[in-house]
Amino acid sequence: MAEPYLRDLQDLLAAAAPKGGRVVTVTCKHFFSGAAAYVDGHIFMSFTPVGLALKLPEAARADLGKQGGEPLRYFPKGPIKKDYVVVSKRLTADPTALSPWIAQSIAFAQAGGKT
Repeated sequence: MAEPYLRDLQDLLAAAAPKGGRVVTVTCKHFFSGAAAYVDGHIFMSFTPVGLALKLPEAARADLGKQGGEPLRYFPKGPIKKDYVVVSKRLTADPTALSPWIAQSIAFAQAGGKT
């Protein structure tokens, strides 16, 4: 069940990978019923049945919330996952618009979730 999410996440990263700047190595792995992307051993993005989620600082999460993003919950009554926002389907489908958000997510994860 997770295999399609892993392929889709890899394809999405290939299309929306941040251009320029410092080169980073990203790895994708199975993650529960989906997939997750890691940089320097830190998760920064997941793609699961609830959608594409990015790990971001509070201000960025608020900005994405204004664009249709939602707090990440893996289950309807489950806890909200701190530091994550589920990206709108519209943004997920636009690699050019998504790219700067991915770059910000990578930087946030590399900083240990601190801004």
